[in-house]
Amino acid sequence: MRRFLLLPHIKIHNANAMSSPYTIGFPAMTAWLGAVHALQRHLHQHGLRDVQLTGVAVSCHQFDFQTYKGSGDFVHSIVGTANPLDKDGSRPAFIEEARCHLEVSLLVEYQGLDSDDLDQFNNEVNTQLLRMKFAGGDVLSAKPVETLAVDEDNDQDIKKVITKLMLGHVLIERRDLMMQTMQEEGKDALDALLDHLKVMHRASQDDDGKVTWTSARKTTGWLVPIATGFQGISELGTAKHQRDTQTPHRFAESVVTLGEFVMPYRIKALDDMLWQYRVDAEQNLYLCQTLTTSNILGD
Repeated sequence: MRRFLLLPHIKIHNANAMSSPYTIGFPAMTAWLGAVHALQRHLHQHGLRDVQLTGVAVSCHQFDFQTYKGSGDFVHSIVGTANPLDKDGSRPAFIEEARCHLEVSLLVEYQGLDSDDLDQFNNEVNTQLLRMKFAGGDVLSAKPVETLAVDEDNDQDIKKVITKLMLGHVLIERRDLMMQTMQEEGKDALDALLDHLKVMHRASQDDDGKVTWTSARKTTGWLVPIATGFQGISELGTAKHQRDTQTPHRFAESVVTLGEFVMPYRIKALDDMLWQYRVDAEQNLYLCQTLTTSNILGD
């Protein structure tokens, strides 16, 4: 029997849509797991020290990317915030920040909770949820949380969980597509990523001379690039003026792979959509991976 905490229909304002230095759109998976980790730390501080939040699934119900495209414009522009004027009346320099408003439901697997502490658990989560930041955005509203007990051998239990994530799209990992392309075609990681994101337009002509155009990607599905962690590019050590003097510091760069948005009813096993942290010390990787990917690929 597995136990889950459902955080339903969280409305978030001005979340960070710059998920990595070279991708923009849905917030990075590190942001969602980071928020759940912050919630776990809050629970520990309020007496629930044995509670562990071990996996997170994200279902997006609504996404509003803050961009603007005027009449005759070729590209969209980011809707930025304006800073106060300088004392001489000029506009100060600022860095453009990609933002989005969205509504999501989070399904969080938990362990280590006694049944006697269930009411305190729900009350603490309901209270803290409205005070939190998710991907840098403010929580405007959220429905009361629910706790669910799921027997994976019972299809009705799984269907009950899936139903609560509708209507929405669940983000799953598709690193397997990149690895398959790299192995079969000898491409590097970037080419394998772009190979699945590009749209190919083809023309065909029948015997009567009629030309038909088709547009398709290499693989069907709503595939997107997603930021899933970091890779260290320096040795562990200390940095000047680092905020946490007790924790070793290292410089890192973003890790980007393929993800896919799918309707929840297509999920056959809960592990397909549950993300968790994974550290590969040998390759200096700090990743977020779905449980299925971790078990199958082992890396």
